[in-house]
Amino acid sequence: MNNLRTRITLPFLIFVTPVLVWLFLLIVLPHIDLLLMSFRTEDDSGTMVWSLVNYLNFFDEPIYWSTFARTAVYAILVTGITFAVSLPVAFYITKVVSPRYSGFLSLLLLMPFWVSELVRVYGWMILLRESGVVNHALVKLGLMQRPVEMLYNDVTMVMGLVYTSMLFMVVPLISVLESLDDSLIEAAYDLGGNVFSIVTRIIIPHSMPGIVSGGIVVFMLTLGNYLTPNLIGGKNSLWFTEQIYNQFIASFNWNQGAAFGFLLLALSSTIVWIGLKLTRQKLSQVVQ
Repeated sequence: MNNLRTRITLPFLIFVTPVLVWLFLLIVLPHIDLLLMSFRTEDDSGTMVWSLVNYLNFFDEPIYWSTFARTAVYAILVTGITFAVSLPVAFYITKVVSPRYSGFLSLLLLMPFWVSELVRVYGWMILLRESGVVNHALVKLGLMQRPVEMLYNDVTMVMGLVYTSMLFMVVPLISVLESLDDSLIEAAYDLGGNVFSIVTRIIIPHSMPGIVSGGIVVFMLTLGNYLTPNLIGGKNSLWFTEQIYNQFIASFNWNQGAAFGFLLLALSSTIVWIGLKLTRQKLSQVVQ
């Protein structure tokens, strides 16, 4: 029995040790260092001391906590819009289109994500800028007298965030909808159910693990996104990650930036926990 345990345990340890070392060195250790850094500040003599001043500074400046709240609200809004757009797409691929074309349509969804997010964001900027393709087409068709600036506003920023995170909602929904028995939908139609009742009583309850899984990923990616709000939203669309960037890079105040980073982490963890409680899902179920 001891030899059997040795044969089972040794390969497992050989396999899992590099993973644990990688997680510790690249994820756990840097976060511990940033956490300790967030509780340190310079006193009047220039000596580093332990303090909560970096966290208290967050409440002293209205621009910090207002941007913090704004980022949370818009991240929730983007997650909801992404779900509303992704559910019909996932349902069409899994239940409406012929199985021979479902793989091709899934490939079309994946193709834009083969390039960098920076390239995709600049693509939207080329389309929507004042001298861009959309403005040029609308003026040529006589629908507008002159071009208008479609960038650098909240609507465009939300649209860009939905586009950049849509795939992470569609894939979990496709995965769960593939296991939905078509006869349940047919029986609901035969019993007089309409589209709304079928969606709310059959499709959404069955898809709840995928909805929660995709919602968590989309929310976390949106909350921590820096590139899209900065390029598409511009200076008028404040995002909390920009405040963190300014503390680290512009002000070179790593202690304050670390505190802001952990405040954002606390916010995301709290909202995810609330979402799991409201949907009555367990984290172990939605990450499978």
